[in-house]
Amino acid sequence: MTEDACGVQPETPATLLLVDDEASILSSLRRLFRSEGYRILTAESGAKGLEILEQEKVDLIISDMRMPEMDGAAFLGKVKERWPRIVRILLTGYADITSTIAAINQGEIYRYIAKPWDDTDIILNVRQALEQNRLKAENERLQALTEKQNHELRQLNEGLEALVEQRTGELRQTVSFLELAQQNLKKSYLNTVKVFSGLLEMRNKNLSGHSRRVADHARKLAIRAGLNESDVQDVVFAALLHDIGKMALPDRLLEKPFYNLTMEDQAEVMKHSVKGEMALMAIEQLQTPAKLIRAHHERFDGNGYPDRLAGFGIPMGARILAIANEFDALQAGTLQNKKLSEAEARAWLVEGKGKRYDPALVDLFNETKSAIAETREPEIAIKSYQLRPGLVLARDLVSGEGYLLLARGHALTDSLIEQIRQFEKSEGASLTIYVRPPTGAKEKTS
Repeated sequence: MTEDACGVQPETPATLLLVDDEASILSSLRRLFRSEGYRILTAESGAKGLEILEQEKVDLIISDMRMPEMDGAAFLGKVKERWPRIVRILLTGYADITSTIAAINQGEIYRYIAKPWDDTDIILNVRQALEQNRLKAENERLQALTEKQNHELRQLNEGLEALVEQRTGELRQTVSFLELAQQNLKKSYLNTVKVFSGLLEMRNKNLSGHSRRVADHARKLAIRAGLNESDVQDVVFAALLHDIGKMALPDRLLEKPFYNLTMEDQAEVMKHSVKGEMALMAIEQLQTPAKLIRAHHERFDGNGYPDRLAGFGIPMGARILAIANEFDALQAGTLQNKKLSEAEARAWLVEGKGKRYDPALVDLFNETKSAIAETREPEIAIKSYQLRPGLVLARDLVSGEGYLLLARGHALTDSLIEQIRQFEKSEGASLTIYVRPPTGAKEKTS
């Protein structure tokens, strides 16, 4: 297989096996599907078809029902037993209804098509069958990854170190913290989401802290908009993971502001919201956030992507996420070729009311600075040498580069404290750690 000029491997065409004892029908089907770009194999009998399947990888079979020695029902039944993942389509005459029922029962066919067929109809059926099979295989792959999540996280130290060693030295220093997050997965799902949201940021320092800031803005706006607790949580999860689809993008597309990219590169970046949804769709707890991620680049006027939704047809959480995301991106300089001040970013939002953004939500967002008094829990700022088991983090613990090490709410243990001190030693820098005051202790500020 060769690569194109951009280094991307072209997709291998699907292979079709056509089985019929009539040479004229095979010839007609071959001409029809070869023009669609498929790889075509043919067999004049079920036995010949089985011989080919022993030698070739086949994605879809179209078999005639009436054939000597082995009819279509028997042939597809054998295929189902030995190669169950191959899509099976039966060609049948109207007089063959009894045999067709047998084929459905024995071979579990995807669809039967009556002769004479309509070219457009049979082409569409094959396309749909192959796409459905591809999505099923992808869903099974994602489900398998989800089921092995605990095992993979236990091995994350060496696994992630090998995977991203060429891209970042920082990840090798923080991977032990990710392993510790796995041990608390059942008690704090949010902690794990935060960890994964930071993986992309480790590839590009321009994105450092972006997801957490977007999540904070989105949470405040969602509360201000009257969303219930469950919906607010979905918005926060979506905000933390909204850029996960960019993991598939090359570094060169992450290093420039979006509006400085070529049209072709912009089109490639614009695929990340759909890729993000696909990456999360198999995880039950993230199905709603996945839908918000897909829609967070839709515009209120209908000119967004990927589905060109408009107005209140865009989910509320996605409309909130769009505002929070671009507000931070404007100040970080990842959207335009210059960084805007907070006031300039708010003015940009106002200018986009009714076009890019929901006007009512923009008004609510710009009220949050003065209208929402953030309720902060009591906290004490200390150094690592003052840590002791039982203390609970009052803020996320982040590195000097802005990468998440431990999430707020973690209870410190001897092992965690030692990890923090080892991290400081390897970085040559001292961390300021915010913890909740022990019961009965007087709150201090630092």
